Amino acid sequence: MLEWYCADFSLFDMMEQCEDLIRAVAHGLGKDETLSYQGRIIRLEKPWSRSMVSETFLRHAAIPVEEALSSGRFDEIMGLDIEPELGHGAPVFLYDYPASQGSLARVDPGNPGCVLRFELYIGGMELCNAFSELTDPEEQRLRFEKELAIRGRLRKTTYPMPEKFLNALRFMPEAAGCAMGIDRLAMLFTDAKTIDEVTAFTPETL
Repeated sequence: MLEWYCADFSLFDMMEQCEDLIRAVAHGLGKDETLSYQGRIIRLEKPWSRSMVSETFLRHAAIPVEEALSSGRFDEIMGLDIEPELGHGAPVFLYDYPASQGSLARVDPGNPGCVLRFELYIGGMELCNAFSELTDPEEQRLRFEKELAIRGRLRKTTYPMPEKFLNALRFMPEAAGCAMGIDRLAMLFTDAKTIDEVTAFTPETL
């Protein structure tokens, strides 16, 4: 996993940086503007597509995102119905995630029901997860307290409040952060069908 942060970056700045990084890898490998993965051609010309989560549910799921959330099926539908359909002809950024799906991300000031988070999909795989960092320690504390209360009601293990982390947020500038799956990137550029083909060892060998 490659993880990095950029001060004073917006979420859309981070999208552009992801585009440039992956295109630079492609050009370095002689792939130019196209990538062949599992028998499909993926075009890498900028700008890459952007799609809101709510719109994507309407296109690929049997129920809208609101119903998926209320029924506890959001992750199930994302994993089984939506993710496999994304990023085949060209990469796509999925953004405007529901607020409940981004506990460390800033709320979108223009759409308070969503957080400033995106995931990048190429060839039906999630390649990146990124968001505008929540740097308000008081708001972050309230989110942690809410999560701990839920875990307590469900009789799940609860954990101490991460005071060092919350204190560090006071000194963090506005920033966007991104985590990229290097193993999945290797899959794309080697046309590997499974992640086991590009890792030094599989979990079964441990």
